[in-house]
Amino acid sequence: MAESIARKSVAVFCAAADGARPEYRAAAEELGRALAARGLGLIYGGARIGLMGAVANAALAAGGYVVGVIPHVLVDLEVSHEGISELHVVDTMHTRKALMGEKADAFLILPGGFGTFEEMFEVLAWQTLKLHSKPVVLLNVAGFYDTMLEFLDVCDREGMLRGNRDRLLVASSVDEALALAGFV
Repeated sequence: MAESIARKSVAVFCAAADGARPEYRAAAEELGRALAARGLGLIYGGARIGLMGAVANAALAAGGYVVGVIPHVLVDLEVSHEGISELHVVDTMHTRKALMGEKADAFLILPGGFGTFEEMFEVLAWQTLKLHSKPVVLLNVAGFYDTMLEFLDVCDREGMLRGNRDRLLVASSVDEALALAGFV
């Protein structure tokens, strides 16, 4: 466990599904390899399936250090990844996010569904409230998030984000995402 604490780490929020386009999985795998190549630890949701499994497996295959954080309910559904460097089994989704947030030096978001959206918006809200100052970077793979970004622009124009729209950094490649997160 001491090894993961000593290194810089990126929390990655993404789907427990592969999605409809092969670009999503390819980006997850590229990100896992890039994290390992830069000596960065991966902190993620602890699943062995979908984009979560892809990013973890790619990081491991490239010699990376992978920390999973998964609630009991998902372990019981047999989706936890038993082959990673550290697996933290926690009581709730809230505890999962808090532990991931505590361990991470930056947050990176790949395509995902409700859980991914919720995780992203929570760390953005924490940042807005000055609970952390860590970068939050959206990797907009194949335009997956284009319509959400347009909606956030509307929210900003309508005065609902109070000038905080730029807190969500947006990248179109893994290298750009890691650079925006401060890891060149």
